[in-house]
Amino acid sequence: MAFFARFSSKQAEAQPTAQNSVLAQGLEKTKEGLFKRLARAVVGKSKVDDEVLDNLEEALISSDVGVETTLRIVALVQQRVARDKVLNAAELNRILREEIELLLEGNDSAVAAPSVPQGTPYVVMVVGVNGVGKTTTIGKLAAQLVAEGKKVYIGAADTFRAAAVDQLEVWAARAGAAIVKQKMGADPAAVAFDTLSSAKANGADAVLIDTAGRLHNKVNLMSELSKIRNAMRKVVPDAPHEVLLVLDGSTGQNAFLQAKEFSRATEVTALAVTKLDGTAKGGVVLGISDQLKIPVKYIGIGEKVEDLQPFDKKKFVETLFRY
Repeated sequence: MAFFARFSSKQAEAQPTAQNSVLAQGLEKTKEGLFKRLARAVVGKSKVDDEVLDNLEEALISSDVGVETTLRIVALVQQRVARDKVLNAAELNRILREEIELLLEGNDSAVAAPSVPQGTPYVVMVVGVNGVGKTTTIGKLAAQLVAEGKKVYIGAADTFRAAAVDQLEVWAARAGAAIVKQKMGADPAAVAFDTLSSAKANGADAVLIDTAGRLHNKVNLMSELSKIRNAMRKVVPDAPHEVLLVLDGSTGQNAFLQAKEFSRATEVTALAVTKLDGTAKGGVVLGISDQLKIPVKYIGIGEKVEDLQPFDKKKFVETLFRY
């Protein structure tokens, strides 16, 4: 993931203040919902007792953090309360923020990056069910990479939906990226093969391959994705360098279940969680990151190109708990 890690780092350094503002706006509904629940958890309380901890557990679960991650967070907070002799319920937000940050530190997105030979495009296979924002995420990522001076190819390998191909064409034209497509119903693996062949021949820096968004049957899904992978490897032996799973954050725990199913069907290396600006269920990002140990690479917090942001765990948690 070295290529995209470098890109994300440059993007984050370029506009830190603007990005923080966009992040705060995008997480407003989640933040408001979480604070309301936390306020109810401690209302009328002068100390952190068992009732407060029970209410905290309910608040986190209601924010779609997930049961397992919630129980872990509450246990960590309980240990802090006992160790530090915390009596003031007003300090609960600070302790909660610190413990969530520590919990997520172990799942660092800076994992070992594959070595991509000079002159070889960095290949990302994008997976996810229909309706999660997969095609839009590809378009936004392509636009950002082109703006960074990268030569980008998009492979329209979701040949089962005309709308997906049409949408990709619009994004490719808008971004200044090349697109490779075939007729409806064509073999997705053939589209992937043609895309990589053209990208490699024309000195592309990055290739984004869209895939069919169907979680119809795990065996069929595995077979289909394996066929695409094998076709790409005829052109670029170690492709794809990244498998990016796109999830709709507004679906809460359903997104978590999709992540588990896709990770069983193929080797998912990174996640993009979209539509967080329109939901109070942004806590699902914490649960997914903690439970699956798959790096959340990007979050989508709006319709604009720049609203697809690299996920920074520390900034994410700080934004949620900032008054």
